[in-house]
Amino acid sequence: MPAEAHSGSRGRTLALRTRLLAAMLVPLLAVAILLGLAGATLIADVVRRANDRVMGGALGAIADTVQVEGGAVTLDLPPAAFAMLENAERDNIYYRVAVGDTLLTGYPDLSPPDIAALTAEAPRYRYARFRGQDVRIAEVRRALPGIAAPVIVQVAETLDSRKALRRRLIAALVAGELVLVGVASLLIRPALSWSLRPLATLRGAVAARDTRATPDLSPLEAGPLPEELRPLAEAFDHLLARLDAATAGMRRFTADASHQMRTPLSVLKVQVALARRGDPDALREIADAADRLERLVTQLLALARAEEAGALPPLEDVDLREVAIAVINRRIGQAIEAGVELDLVAAPGTFVVPGHRTLLFEIVSNLLDNAIRYNRAGGLAVLTIERTDAETTIAVADDGPGLPAADLARAGQRFVRLASSAGREGSGLGLAIVRSAAQRLGAELAIINTDPGLRVTLAFPQVPGRQFIETDPPS
Repeated sequence: MPAEAHSGSRGRTLALRTRLLAAMLVPLLAVAILLGLAGATLIADVVRRANDRVMGGALGAIADTVQVEGGAVTLDLPPAAFAMLENAERDNIYYRVAVGDTLLTGYPDLSPPDIAALTAEAPRYRYARFRGQDVRIAEVRRALPGIAAPVIVQVAETLDSRKALRRRLIAALVAGELVLVGVASLLIRPALSWSLRPLATLRGAVAARDTRATPDLSPLEAGPLPEELRPLAEAFDHLLARLDAATAGMRRFTADASHQMRTPLSVLKVQVALARRGDPDALREIADAADRLERLVTQLLALARAEEAGALPPLEDVDLREVAIAVINRRIGQAIEAGVELDLVAAPGTFVVPGHRTLLFEIVSNLLDNAIRYNRAGGLAVLTIERTDAETTIAVADDGPGLPAADLARAGQRFVRLASSAGREGSGLGLAIVRSAAQRLGAELAIINTDPGLRVTLAFPQVPGRQFIETDPPS
């Protein structure tokens, strides 16, 4: 049910192939439409110019026959002029020749021109309505010697041929664009398949991990990938690395727990058997073994929390004085039983550092536990808190035997029992917990011999701009 809810929350969307195909075809169709509109405009202009050129030839042929004979204007209409205008659509041809406003020959009701607007010997073209039809008129003005009024020659033609030719050319253009878009669509699909092949390879490399019995968290082996897929593969490899670290931590915790718990559990079994036989010391040994087991489990859980994978919550302001007092209150009974005196050395005021109170408490608690546990009878364990312009430090020092120089480098390794620990209870996890938690808080850990004793210092770099107000601690 949760998996189904999670899957449903993602929603459904178009397949990547469909989205890419649409992203390519929609602009292609838009360009085809724009080209079609531009082509239709160009076709109309070409058809108009071509037919106007033919009309101009017929108009010139007629105008050339206009002559002056005996002071009168004469005209001999050439049949070839009208033959030039014949076409398959059988457009109607009209003409008109006039001297000024006086009709010489032709159709008297053909739309007369504005004579003043005509340029001599330069043909002009215009559209008009004649006898209920749209026509294209070509007209020219000529000046003849001895004739005061200008001679106007007009030739008109209906538009059926022009419209038919324009329709055929536009249909051919549209058909060509449709063929182009169709062929492009057919070619784009295999091109998309080829382009998406690295994605399919990457998906196959991921899916292949599901068929294996044990999880394979090694980096993907998907071969060379395009630049766009490299960040995805790198992010997935980073996720695998984090998951591997988390599972490694779980395996390490399981192995550590099983290894370290085996001895106290064996002791418990032996002491339980002795208790059944009436051994008076068995119950005390059982209680001691239970205490050791409890301490071991507590430290294992603390180490697991300190090494937990993933990002920590946002840092909070933590007062080291408050943490130190809380730790002393927790360890005071242990110190009294061990005969160790505890002391806190800190100037008045607060010592606030960015961190997490739980982790800081674990760090200081483990350090003070070591200072008590590995100290001498009648010894002293001191918590010192100091602040400078560069850093704030908290240190735990004891006057016990300290560590040999050879053991300083090994201090903080998991389950390492140093020479000074011989004959004393412990799991070897205390300094490992401290080191891991300090790394997660961005603090620096330093362990030095003070001869006698050992001093462990945790330093927090000063946060720029942070202000402290020193006050007397509350009574």
